[in-house]
Amino acid sequence: MRNYYVYIITNNSKTLYIGITNDLKRRIFEHKNGLIPGFSKKYKLKKLVYFEESTDVNAAIAREKQLKGWLRNKKIELIKIMNPNWTDLMKC
Repeated sequence: MRNYYVYIITNNSKTLYIGITNDLKRRIFEHKNGLIPGFSKKYKLKKLVYFEESTDVNAAIAREKQLKGWLRNKKIELIKIMNPNWTDLMKC
């Protein structure tokens, strides 16, 4: 059974990026090392502050879309529940 992860990364300015992956460690390594062109590289988003795990790819995709549709304040509240100090959840 494969696991899927919906995650939120940020930077010191608390710019948020929501993504999905089937290999969280690899994906965060790619973000931290600027290997993914686009928004996360441009804004130096390297700090994992939130993630959810699912074994259902369709549920994970739906959750990613749901979170992306939320207002910023609601996303911040979600992060604060799991990670009140906004610590990096993956030091790699």
